[in-house]
Amino acid sequence: MSESVRIDKWLWAARFFKTRALACDALEHGKVRLQGARVKPARALRCGDELQIDNGAATWDVRVLGLSDQRGGAPIARTLYAESADSMARREKQAQQNILFGEPGAAIKGRPTKRDRRQLSKANGER
Repeated sequence: MSESVRIDKWLWAARFFKTRALACDALEHGKVRLQGARVKPARALRCGDELQIDNGAATWDVRVLGLSDQRGGAPIARTLYAESADSMARREKQAQQNILFGEPGAAIKGRPTKRDRRQLSKANGER
């Protein structure tokens, strides 16, 4: 393994994003920060770097422990980083809130039907 790897490849290999294209988009839109600063997809990542990652579903604060540019299984991907205690607590709190106060349209897959739109309107208190 080399001493550095492209950040977009690492994000994909560590399974924060499903594709490298999604990782590149997140980097270009400032959803991923390295030591608090925006970075480009080709930026070299090294062990010990601190990342703040917003992948749409959750926000992670991680420290890079290992480097890989090949996507492996989830158990292997978890060895590439260590999540901070604050980040774990924040994600757990968000998960509890999602259980208690779920999004009204979360159960609807795809484009809502007329019946689905009526139910959503009713749930939101609209007429």
